[in-house]
Amino acid sequence: MWTIPNQVTLFRIVLIPVFVLVFYLPISWNHFGAFVVFWFAAVSDAVDGYLARKLNQSSAFGAFIDPVADKLMVVCALAMLIEDYGVWYITIPAALMISREIFISALREFMSSRGKREEVAVSNSGKYKTAAQMLGIMGLIWQPTYDIPFIFFNIPQEFFMFLTYSFYFIATILTFTSMWTYFKAAWPELKAK
Repeated sequence: MWTIPNQVTLFRIVLIPVFVLVFYLPISWNHFGAFVVFWFAAVSDAVDGYLARKLNQSSAFGAFIDPVADKLMVVCALAMLIEDYGVWYITIPAALMISREIFISALREFMSSRGKREEVAVSNSGKYKTAAQMLGIMGLIWQPTYDIPFIFFNIPQEFFMFLTYSFYFIATILTFTSMWTYFKAAWPELKAK
């Protein structure tokens, strides 16, 4: 249970209160600091999966706790963004994304009870949704008010936020398409007697 990948995953859960605390600190760089913590958590998600495969340390506990850690961090971030922005075009997509996570979790639990969990395993559309979601959330957390230095040039702040909103809304669309994919796969079991 206490394998290196699982420790990385549990560390990601420990980062959640750190993320919240930094986000609400009364300092000028609170949003950038929260962005860094969230980015670190997102990278650790890729690292724990890589380590589990590389070190041959996949486990039942890891398969359970990894998606839990992801959902906890993302739902927490979305709730904070709803409060921070206070506008419908952030709130509605965030509410849809949170609802999708609850729906898919319940669907997977149901399919597991029927011995068909593999039919609603993570799909490519789900992975694309997660990537777009992470990029959108990170940009919305940071919300820089200045041009961002990047290698040999600056990324204009307006262009950065355009990309941020684009990823956020792409994630919202993929939220529905991936949910539909999972629902369609589970439909034969849902309509069974």
